[in-house]
Formats: sequence, structure tokens, C-alpha cells
Amino acid sequence: MGQTISEKILSEHYGKNKVYAGEFVDATIDLAMSHDNTVLISSIFNKSGARKVWDPTKITVVLDHRTPANTEKTAQNHQSIRKFVKNQNIPYFYDVGQGICHQVLPEQGLVKPGMLIVGSDSHTTTYGALGAFGTGIGATDMAAVWLKGKLWFKVPDTIRFYVDGRLSEFVSAKDVILYIIGKIGADGANYKSCEFYGECIEHMSIDSRLCISNQAMEMGAKVAIIPPDDKTIRYLKSVTTESYQIVHSDEDAIFENSFDIDVSHIEPQIACPDKVDNVKSVSTVAGTKIHQAVIGSCTNGRLEDLAIAAKIVKRKNISKHVRLIIVPASRQIYQTALEKGYIKTLLQAGATVVNAGCGPCLGLHQGVLAEGEVTLSSTNRNFKGRMGSPQSSIYLGSPATVAASALTGEITNPEDVIE
Repeated sequence: MGQTISEKILSEHYGKNKVYAGEFVDATIDLAMSHDNTVLISSIFNKSGARKVWDPTKITVVLDHRTPANTEKTAQNHQSIRKFVKNQNIPYFYDVGQGICHQVLPEQGLVKPGMLIVGSDSHTTTYGALGAFGTGIGATDMAAVWLKGKLWFKVPDTIRFYVDGRLSEFVSAKDVILYIIGKIGADGANYKSCEFYGECIEHMSIDSRLCISNQAMEMGAKVAIIPPDDKTIRYLKSVTTESYQIVHSDEDAIFENSFDIDVSHIEPQIACPDKVDNVKSVSTVAGTKIHQAVIGSCTNGRLEDLAIAAKIVKRKNISKHVRLIIVPASRQIYQTALEKGYIKTLLQAGATVVNAGCGPCLGLHQGVLAEGEVTLSSTNRNFKGRMGSPQSSIYLGSPATVAASALTGEITNPEDVIE
């Protein structure tokens, strides 16, 4: 019997010829990622009596959630993390300002097809865009990985998505994945491996694919894999010279379910408060007044996101009633956006650009919402209180929709502001 991509990767890392959905494995980890929560993980690790991590070259730490430090306690935590990294001789450490972990790791060439990657962040599913098995784990599990280099998994069932159709200019990967989440629900892929195929996916850039795999976590995905193709290989050649193993599902692999989705005629999509699967077409909610607009995060702070936003606001001014906050996903993206003039265009329109990092996404830094405020954000979650006051409201949309709405002061279809 054939295997899915997840079954093959877990078989390889378990050391058994073949394992299938429902089996339990103790698998060897290729890369373990943590961010600001490293301070908690290191505390658990030290309390276990351990002194040295299993392999410092397979651990990476990225400070991205509260950067630069927003409180004295955060500063102390960052200081503790730096000491731990130094004492453990961990080479892949990315300090304040380098960017968000889920962008930094791929652009540094640390993510490759066939790898088994765990991260102490739920959106570690992002790495599936490059054909890796990437999944989020808790702090205690991560401490165990640091100690042993292994972790147990239940091999997930796999859902296959065929996404067909060509998108119009102002409909993007964010709209596609919100549309899918709206169809199958926030728990529609709980602990499932999701594989994405089809004409729409094939034509997506790597930036767009990273968005798909990242946001797929919001329908419960354990992993969200886009099978590598020539586009993936070209990207990998630009960031790494290391070898890797491309993995594809067998023709006779068993899938738990399969969805055929045509996105050729969809409008921009909006996830309405307070659930990510409360998705509606932009025309349904157009006119909703907003106070803040955010373009950034590990979902949509990439170069193509800043490019489309700059195109929409060029030679225009954002509404005087709206704060438009731009958060590049990494320093590299920030620098390239500067070189290409996107940042200048956004600033001239009235946007505020903050450093590369998680910024306002988690509601603790650089754009917290007050009671009664409404935001339209390209981030990945709109739970009550996620970005500040529990009495605020969060709508999610694509960077294009966010940029257009920042101009008008209300949720707006990007097509309506293009001259």
C-alpha cells in the first residue's frame, strides 16, 4: 500500500520501512525551533537536570514576539535566552530585528524538503510550503526534544485539496486559504496532514505558498504540505547548497478525504469576528468602519505583500481615521522593500512602518487595540482579545484588501480604489 508525504517522512525518521496513519512513532528530529518562549523551555530543560542539548546545530532560536523588548521583564527574558544560547553553543540564533521565525528559517536555508521540523509555535506548519513536515509543539515537548533529539507522533491521516482556477489581480493566497477555512471549518482538519495541489497552487509564488501553509493551521492542520516542484527547487538553490530529499505521495496512497475547490471566481475574503472560519466575501461586509489596518505577520508580511500594498496606496493618502501599520516579516524583506521603493510609497501614504517581528499580531506590542476599536488585519487570528481589548473587533483579510480599506476608512474591495 502506498504512502502519503507525512507517512513517508515519519517512516524515514522513525527508521521503519513503512508507517501509516494511526500508528505511533518515536521520530528523530531534524530541526527544533523556538522563539521568545525559549526562556520557559530552558527553565524546564534545566530543571530536568540536563546540562547539554543533544545537538546544538539542530536547534534554532529566533527572538521575534516582543521585539525590541516592551517591558523590563521581557528584556530580562531576552537576556536569559542569550546566555542560554551562548552556553549551549547554538549557532543558529537570530536576535532582535532579524524577523519572524517562520520567515527567517526558510530564507536562511534551514528548511528543506523531507525534513521533520518542530517548533514551539503553532504556525510551524509554514514549513510545509517547502515540502517539510513542520508542526508546532509545547514547551515541555520541546525541552524533551532538546534532551533526546526525538519526539513521539501519532501518524496523521491526510486530506488532499485540489485548488483549481486562476486568481484575479487583487485576489491572493490569503483569500484562497480563508475561503477554504470557511468551507471546512476551524476544526475541519484537526490533527490532519493537508496536501495542496491544483492549478492555483502551481501558479503561486513561494511567498504565497508560505501563506497557505501558515494559515492552514487555523483549520486545525497538524502539517500543511505543498509538494515540491521546479519553483521550490529554484527557491532552495537561492538559499542553500545542502542536499535534501524530495518526497511525494504515492499514487495508491490512502487519503482520508479529498476536496475539489474552484477559486476562479471568488472575491477577496474576510474572516469576521470572532472566529477564523466566519468567512464572508468582501462585498458582504464592505462599508464596515475600521480604526486600524495591519499588514504583516508570519502569514502576510512578505515582499509580495508589501508590493501589492504599495501599488494600491501609491500617490494616495490613508484615511485620517485609520492607523496603517506595516510589519515586514524579516530584516531581509524590509531591506529589499526599501530598495524597491515600497517602504517610501507606504510612508508617503501615511503608514507607520515598524521593525521586522510579530508586532501587533499577538496584541502585546506595537499596535494594541483599545476598547471599541475595529481592525482589519492580514494576520492569522481574530479571536476575541487577540490584538488587545476583548471589546475590540478583528477582521482578517489580504494585504490588498487591508491597504484598500486603509484608504477609505472602511472595509473595501481593492478593485474599488484602483484608478
